[in-house]
Amino acid sequence: MSKVPGWLGRVGAELTRMGERLEERRSEGAVDADGDLPDAVAPPESVPPPPSYAPAVAAKPDPVAAIPWGMRVAAEAGWRLLVLAGTLWVLMRVISAVQLVVLAFVAALLVTAMLQPTVARLRRLGLPRGVATAGTAILGFVVMGLVGWFVVWQVMENLDNLSDRVRDGIEELKRWLLDSPFHVTESQINDIAENLSDTIGTNTEEITTAGLQGVTVMVEVLTGILLAMFSTLFLLYDGKRVWQWVLKLVPSQARPGVAGAGPRAWRTLTAYVRGTVIVALIDAIFIGLGIYFLDVPLAVPLAVFIFLFAFIPLVGAVVSGALAVVVALVTQGVFTALMVLVVVLAVQQLEGHVLQPFILGRAVRVHPLAVVLAVACGGLVAGIGGAVVAVPLVAVTNTVVGYLNVYGREQALRHSPPPHGSTSLDAAAGPAPDAPEQPPASEGQQ
Repeated sequence: MSKVPGWLGRVGAELTRMGERLEERRSEGAVDADGDLPDAVAPPESVPPPPSYAPAVAAKPDPVAAIPWGMRVAAEAGWRLLVLAGTLWVLMRVISAVQLVVLAFVAALLVTAMLQPTVARLRRLGLPRGVATAGTAILGFVVMGLVGWFVVWQVMENLDNLSDRVRDGIEELKRWLLDSPFHVTESQINDIAENLSDTIGTNTEEITTAGLQGVTVMVEVLTGILLAMFSTLFLLYDGKRVWQWVLKLVPSQARPGVAGAGPRAWRTLTAYVRGTVIVALIDAIFIGLGIYFLDVPLAVPLAVFIFLFAFIPLVGAVVSGALAVVVALVTQGVFTALMVLVVVLAVQQLEGHVLQPFILGRAVRVHPLAVVLAVACGGLVAGIGGAVVAVPLVAVTNTVVGYLNVYGREQALRHSPPPHGSTSLDAAAGPAPDAPEQPPASEGQQ
């Protein structure tokens, strides 16, 4: 009996060690709660290998890698273009909603660019800023008002005479068509006249509605003129502070580049407006003299119209020249109209090949295709006002983008790590990037 307690003690100790080992395995996840091996670590059953004649199954590639590189680039560019197009659409909607204010402010910028050199010259002569600004603005507004009044006065004075000459010219044109080799009969001419009369008669209501809407248009035009005058005064007087306030709205990282691009853009705009005024004045004088010596009525108003339409590049010259030719045709006949056409084409060729490159210079030179597209887009968005401001906007944008590209490259070179090793020796031995290459020395210099 004395051996039984010892045997029971050994059995108890053995059970205690087995329990500790089970706890250790359970803590490691090797056994489950019942003490058996879990299914995850159960010994796998033997799987027979596939037969040798079975085809190999390739692993499916990553979906991103399966898309061609060109399609991924197109998709990346596509959604960015969509975001940009949406931004431009929202911007155009905002501009359309406040079109009168935008056009008035842009007109004030153009007038300020034309008058600001005079203000600066008067300031250099010792006049106070307020006196120089007020004198220049009043003189500019008076001159522009007199030009408008002179055009209206000349048209009203010559309207009766012009209507009689137009009637006689239409009869002469009718006789010329009857005797021309185009085989036009009198019945065809009468049919065209009847169709025009019917069109005017059926559209009387629309014409009346347009006349009633003209009152609203005149109110908007007067409002825009007053707003442009008010803006011009403040831009002439306090333009520098306005520009400094605009710079504060720009993020600090982009502020140095914008601060450098602003004065260059203003110089481009000033050169464009000044050059366009000079070119338009030369066109108006020479074409007006040609029309006057050819005895075409309304020579002076036509010259003023040519001056005003010259602010719409390419398109304005065509429209004003065609107007002069039509007036000469219906008043003086075919020969005089051909002579007016020759005068207009000669002056426009002189303008395009001599005056514009010499007066405007390279800083504001824009490709003719860009001019046509800009005028078309500006006309579609904002009518005549948009066509007038489209080309200076393109010229200023071209100047700003060019300067920012150069500024960005200079900043990248300035912040790039310095060369080292053999590269640094080559850079030190070679010429500077902006310096011209030195010619080889002669034997005497060596």
